[in-house]
Amino acid sequence: MNELELVSIKQMSIRKVNGFSSSPVSDILSVEEPLEIRIAYGTKTARVQKNISVTMRTPGNDLELAVGFLFTEGIISSCDDLKAVRHADMNCSAQKENIVQVELAESFAPELMKSERNFYTTSSCGVCGKGSIQSIRTVSPFCRLEKPPLTLSADVLYTLPQKLKDVQNGFAATGGIHACGLFTMEGNLVLSREDVGRHNALDKLVGRALTNNLLPLNRHILLLSGRASFELIQKAAMAGISIVAAIGAPSSLAVDLAEEFDMTLLGFLKESRFNIYSLSERILIPAINEDQNKS
Repeated sequence: MNELELVSIKQMSIRKVNGFSSSPVSDILSVEEPLEIRIAYGTKTARVQKNISVTMRTPGNDLELAVGFLFTEGIISSCDDLKAVRHADMNCSAQKENIVQVELAESFAPELMKSERNFYTTSSCGVCGKGSIQSIRTVSPFCRLEKPPLTLSADVLYTLPQKLKDVQNGFAATGGIHACGLFTMEGNLVLSREDVGRHNALDKLVGRALTNNLLPLNRHILLLSGRASFELIQKAAMAGISIVAAIGAPSSLAVDLAEEFDMTLLGFLKESRFNIYSLSERILIPAINEDQNKS
């Protein structure tokens, strides 16, 4: 078991009931703990520290999560805005692991007043604290970039769910954790992250992509292990992603936002089927292309 798995899962004794009999067994659960994200900004002689968010997450990749969260919320726009990212210096080592301190560049002043959010978020819903729908529509630094012409074969799409499942170690152990994967247009896995919160998993992935100078991700496919919510599409749009596929269903608001950002959105992706909710012309399916040519 690697170091990440040691902090992200927990073994405990339970009773398993089968019919009308029960027996003691050992079960493995996904760990869920709070993570506080703090930022420090201002000049060297007048630094200001502010608590930005408390999110319920699976421990592991915390620094990526903090960076990805700040980016997808529009608080930072590039790695140049960062000076240092670390776990906070605390007397209690256990508490230290649940606080991330993000030092912003002295030349950078975040516009925090633009966000109307109460940044306490649960692992199931990162959008509940928003003051209004309008405040969620953060402006992507890549929204004015011309989108590259993309076509994606259905054959490639059908291979993605299994490729993501193969690297979902947390889900394999517990059955209770979300994942997201970033793929090339040829179907090669670039990055994957897991978390009890689907929005945290995506923030971890975007945070890693940002620090690796991979943004914008406009030539990649994002695969979500569950449903496609509004907030996940908003975060994908912030990273410049053009194609999002989900194993589960999208919400109506997610579809609306995908259309607004010229994003192809797919749902119910399995080994031999999927639904297209927006911009179907990017997906190469013989029957569809034949019908379009006839018309």
